[in-house]
Amino acid sequence: MYGLVNKAVQGLIAKEFGEEKWNEIKTKAGFEDEIFVSMQKYDDSITYNLVGAASEILNVSGENLLEAFGEYWVLYTAEEGYGEMLDMAGSTFVEFLGNLNNLHMRVGDVMPDLEPPSFDVETISECELRLYYSSKREGLNPMVLGLVKGLGKRFDVKDLSVVLEETNVEGEILKNTFKVSWGNNQA
Repeated sequence: MYGLVNKAVQGLIAKEFGEEKWNEIKTKAGFEDEIFVSMQKYDDSITYNLVGAASEILNVSGENLLEAFGEYWVLYTAEEGYGEMLDMAGSTFVEFLGNLNNLHMRVGDVMPDLEPPSFDVETISECELRLYYSSKREGLNPMVLGLVKGLGKRFDVKDLSVVLEETNVEGEILKNTFKVSWGNNQA
């Protein structure tokens, strides 16, 4: 994953628990550098180790941390200079979800080693859809839950519900299905 992701993990932990806890987590995870470079690719194990260390030190499940991180990521990327790119991905919640693959293609232009997940949307009704998430990375379903919830906040979606319905493995790819529903408002 790129350093931008790890910087966001750092930002979330420092904001919610303080710099001292972040330093303790970073040490336990075995990361010795002072900073993460946003545009540098890091081994995925660093991110997983940070989440594992944070879970242990903060006594919070990894799933809860990843979900909180997903919500935080939506705000963080907008603040880190990607707001205009996010704005181009859609002006509504549903439009944005439908453009996630296009957004990742644009990000891939500036991050050539990006290995993004894949997202597909199936409309069920006016206030309900299925989000299909595919990735070679394990254990990130809670982050997707948080991302969708964060996008719901970004677009002021009322009564949002995100439920993991199904998980399958096809070769090296994890395929996950989320049911997303919301109140009868503009999504």
